[in-house]
Amino acid sequence: MKSMTGFGRAEAADGRLSCCVELSSVNRKQSDIDVRLPREYAGLEQEVRRAAGAVLSRGRLQIGITLETVKAGGAVLTVDYGLAAQYAAALQKMDREYFGGGGGTTAEALLRAPGVFVTGETAPVPPEEVWPVVSAALGKALGVWDRARSREGVHLRRDIEGRLTTLGKLVKGIRREAPKVVALHREALGKRLKEAGVPLPLDDERFVREVAMFADRSDIAEELSRLDGHLEEFRRLLKVSEPSGRAMDFLCQELNRELNTVGSKAGNLGIAHSMVAGKTEVERIREQVQNVE
Repeated sequence: MKSMTGFGRAEAADGRLSCCVELSSVNRKQSDIDVRLPREYAGLEQEVRRAAGAVLSRGRLQIGITLETVKAGGAVLTVDYGLAAQYAAALQKMDREYFGGGGGTTAEALLRAPGVFVTGETAPVPPEEVWPVVSAALGKALGVWDRARSREGVHLRRDIEGRLTTLGKLVKGIRREAPKVVALHREALGKRLKEAGVPLPLDDERFVREVAMFADRSDIAEELSRLDGHLEEFRRLLKVSEPSGRAMDFLCQELNRELNTVGSKAGNLGIAHSMVAGKTEVERIREQVQNVE
């Protein structure tokens, strides 16, 4: 089990470029990936999304990528050989026509020729050559981020397990209390009839039929069985490796629904108190589940 929240950072370089990738994620019902790249490399966004989407089931993931050119000596010398050839041809022609052709032309004569030797910043690296270093940094950052989510998932699992244990004890308490509901109703009904001046023997057909109808209406055996099943499935989901947050969220809804039915059918103060306590635990579990991928 993994949390949807996490952070990861990594760097990579290839001699020409250095790349830094930072990832941060928060909980969200659906998957949402926000990629921030240098404008000149915006075309790589789909590749970044594809790589991140392979490990993201749901949640909002922000990816920030920065790229810097690695400079050796601080500048690059560029020689325009075509322009140099034109200068050389012009110098040779001038030497022949004005100086008799005996001077010759050397490379030194071209040092001051405008545009032949140019120093400047490193030329931008083409996007297709940038992707390998970006991919390397992204892969490392995703690994760091995923491990952080796994560590947070351990804490979430422990908290949820504890609350499931509490909820299980409450369900057992309701099960122990349930058989008393009909007996208490029989006793209360007999007392009311007696106070109303119409005492009936306990084996009277009308009295027995009324008690039987109440017993049928207040029977919560199926609801308790489903609660046990939901708790068992919840514990199973805590142990699986694939994303399970959506399934857990659904189970929280089902647990709430069954507890509401138990409270409305049983009509017993002790069971009502356990139902309220159970719903409180379910709500706390649901809050934690919102962070589970």
